Amino acid sequence: MQNKLNIEIHSFSYKKGGIPKDKTDNGGGFVFDCRGILNPGRIEEYKIQTGNDIGVQEFLESKTEFPKFFDSIKSLLSISIENYLSRGFEHLQINFGCTGGQHRSVYSAIKTAQFIRENYPEANVSIHHDEQLHLNMKSASSN
Repeated sequence: MQNKLNIEIHSFSYKKGGIPKDKTDNGGGFVFDCRGILNPGRIEEYKIQTGNDIGVQEFLESKTEFPKFFDSIKSLLSISIENYLSRGFEHLQINFGCTGGQHRSVYSAIKTAQFIRENYPEANVSIHHDEQLHLNMKSASSN
C-alpha cells in the first residue's frame, strides 16, 4: 500500500524565525516571499489582526496583487503535487514568508491549504503558523 503525500505548510517571518527547516530528509521545499504584496499591517485597522481575519483577507483580495500572486502559486504547486502523488512521494513542504509572519504569509498558508484540500483530497495537509501560535491551536482543533 502506498503512503500518503504529507504536505506541510508554514507561515513565517523573515525578521523573526526565518525560513522553516525541513525536518524530513527531503532538504526543503517551496519558499514564497509575500513581501511583494502590499502589507495590511501598515494600515491601523489591520495592525493587530492576522491573515486569519476577514478584514485582512478582503483587503488582500481587493486592494493588492494577491489574487495574481496566488494564481501563480497554484500553478506551480499543482505541477509538483501531481508529480509527487504519481511517484509516491511522502513529503512536500511549502513556506510563505513576510515581514512579521502575521498577515500576508498567514493568509497565503490558509488559502494554499484550502486549495490543496479541495483539489488533492488524497494528500494530508497540515498548517503551521510559526509566528502566530494561537492560530495553530485553533486550526488543530478544527481539523
